[in-house]
Amino acid sequence: MLKFLLLLGGTIALRPYVFVFLGAYLLLATLHLGAGRALAFLVLGYLISWLAELGAISFGFPFGEYLYIPATLDRELWLAGVPCMDSLSYVFLAYASYCLALTALGRGHWEGRGFHLQEDAAILNSPRTLVLGAVLMVTLDIVIDPLALRGYRWFLGQIYGYPEGGVYFGITLSNFAGWFLVALVLIRVLQYLATGPGPSRFWDWGRRRFPSQALLGVGLYLGVLGFNLAMTFLIGETTLGWVGVFIYLPFLTWLVLKLLPEGQK
Repeated sequence: MLKFLLLLGGTIALRPYVFVFLGAYLLLATLHLGAGRALAFLVLGYLISWLAELGAISFGFPFGEYLYIPATLDRELWLAGVPCMDSLSYVFLAYASYCLALTALGRGHWEGRGFHLQEDAAILNSPRTLVLGAVLMVTLDIVIDPLALRGYRWFLGQIYGYPEGGVYFGITLSNFAGWFLVALVLIRVLQYLATGPGPSRFWDWGRRRFPSQALLGVGLYLGVLGFNLAMTFLIGETTLGWVGVFIYLPFLTWLVLKLLPEGQK
């Protein structure tokens, strides 16, 4: 037990940003969906992501062939060859991508200074929301993975690599295909949790409705994006950083224009 606690403490100390974003997810998802749904997705999302990572390092599916470098095996939690913190990231990335897809595709309006998004079963469970959410999650990975591959140049450390290298700043295209597949599964699970379980004290505990609530999930997505772009520029990868900026520029420009109050458009 002492060794487990020491490794858990080491995991948090080595990856504080992961747990900041995870804490933000737990708070926002509880307010949005209820504590039961937030915790259920944390468990199910982690399990799905860990199985995908295990499959990739064992059989090359779904992300293609890559390997984890056990440099921190004695300093943080690992599970069957996969760093525990890695699979946690999928959970808040999927939730943030789902929220951004809902905001982009849903009907919203401003009342005073508050933005209200219409969330019904049709939009929550829509195939359009599923596909856009998965694409948005993959797009985040297009920014994140090249930075993570260069972890030896910042406090992440060198934790993984591709035996043959890849065409996109060292990342293989099969990695992004795998991310899309896993993102579809994760967001579909999230869609079910958002609408499937009936009202109950467990599922709905902590759920609240308030003005501009929908923008909080968008803020989580932009926070993850901003952190990774900032780190990319800070380590001197200027070209990679600007590629990330220009990838997002059209979509985010459209989104800002969509969300502007009518009098300001």
